[in-house]
Amino acid sequence: MTDTSTAGRTVLQRRQDDAPTSGAEQAVPITVARGDGIGPEIMDATLRVLRAAGARIDPEFIDIGEAVYQRGHSAGIEPSAWESLRRTKVFLKAPITTPQGGGFKSLNVTVRKTLGLYANVRPCVAYAPFVPTRHPGMDVVIIRENEEDLYGGIEHRQTDDVVQCLKLISRPGCERLIRYAFEYARRNGRRKVTCFTKDNIMKLTDGLFHQVFDEVAADYPDLTAEHWIVDIGAAKLADTPETFDVIVTLNLYGDILSDVAAQIAGSVGLAGSANIGDEVAMFEAIHGSAPRRAGQDLANPSGLLLAAVMMLAHIGQGDIAARVHNAWLAAIESGAATYDIAAEGGPSLGTTAFADAVIQRLGQEPTTLTPVSYQRSSAPQAAPAARPVAAAATKAMDGVDVFLHHRDVTADDLAELLQRATDATWLKLQMITNRGVKVWPAGLPETFCTDHWRARFTAAWPGGASRSHVIDLLHRLDRAGLDFVKTEGLYSFDGRPGYSLGQGQ
Repeated sequence: MTDTSTAGRTVLQRRQDDAPTSGAEQAVPITVARGDGIGPEIMDATLRVLRAAGARIDPEFIDIGEAVYQRGHSAGIEPSAWESLRRTKVFLKAPITTPQGGGFKSLNVTVRKTLGLYANVRPCVAYAPFVPTRHPGMDVVIIRENEEDLYGGIEHRQTDDVVQCLKLISRPGCERLIRYAFEYARRNGRRKVTCFTKDNIMKLTDGLFHQVFDEVAADYPDLTAEHWIVDIGAAKLADTPETFDVIVTLNLYGDILSDVAAQIAGSVGLAGSANIGDEVAMFEAIHGSAPRRAGQDLANPSGLLLAAVMMLAHIGQGDIAARVHNAWLAAIESGAATYDIAAEGGPSLGTTAFADAVIQRLGQEPTTLTPVSYQRSSAPQAAPAARPVAAAATKAMDGVDVFLHHRDVTADDLAELLQRATDATWLKLQMITNRGVKVWPAGLPETFCTDHWRARFTAAWPGGASRSHVIDLLHRLDRAGLDFVKTEGLYSFDGRPGYSLGQGQ
């Protein structure tokens, strides 16, 4: 293929030294991005190891990240790159730098959501005594939801003082992720799956995730299932990670905890991850682009290399995956270490030399650490489909929450304004909150208030409200000069409220 890497033309390219591997078996096309910062160095090191190991791959190179942002693409990726990803369905990606501020989007989030990569699999393993750690028996896999939660990126500034971020959780999104975690545990000889949520506070969103976890767990009686509130669960993970096996959790918690777990296992630089979807899979290190280390031949390629091992297993080249993984373990045993994992005062290798150390041990197995094995050729773990759930027999409107922007007003004064404006409406003011705390009726003077208020209006009986009542209410608020910035309908499903109840309700 002709090299057409010149900016402004196509981003698809293939270098001569990355030509398809020869052999009886056909090479598998994969899309490769060298990324930003230390990305090109660790990608070159990784591909060099894969070629030396005999990986049957045919890389197509795309440009993503900083250079693409600078060419005016706010998502950091161009159309021709999407064409490659949709064709190969396998993406080996080095870290990229997302510009801060402005309208730039996180490319990782964009790729995960656009291609439906719903499961983020992050093994966090200790390699004691060769990599310093306080937890030598640690071997935890964190499976993180990848598309929903606060990472939906739906944010708004609603008043001078207040911005919001919507936390969206769906039943199908929960179920296929949780079912994937149980299937992963069963397929990989794991014994326990632990769910982390904060459903003591977020009773509807995190509550749904916990509820679905309990439902799915019933289908796997051979596996132990347990639930932890995420804060105490995180403390337990940091203190005694050996008690966990597979952890499944929501997007934000999983993002934070997998970095924490990787670091306490030895180093974030050792952790690779797989992003799994129905059609496409992406493999990457969990760390960032570390631009201050770029070009110094210092970076640890291990995270990306172990992500590539996961990729090889995914595309049915378990023989090569084991060959690379065992060589890496043998190199670690020999004392090969980059600066981030080297013993204090001990020697360290650069990126290139570390890759050389792995290549020199291809065909070897570790003698102290446990050798790994993969099925030589096997289909990727199937993406489980969510079971259809019957729609509610009845959906009724009980009222509406109206969010208002109003400065320099007390809760009692605002209540008087609202009641005067809506005196003739069907829906009546029941409660006012500020940042989720009830301030009327019977609020406390110590409560700090901003300019962002929620006014709850309800009908005289459950299910007695309608959209026309809401329209009438908003019309009267508008005529009174009250600035409403958002509304949320209060619905009940089969008689059960589908909204959080305020204090005192």
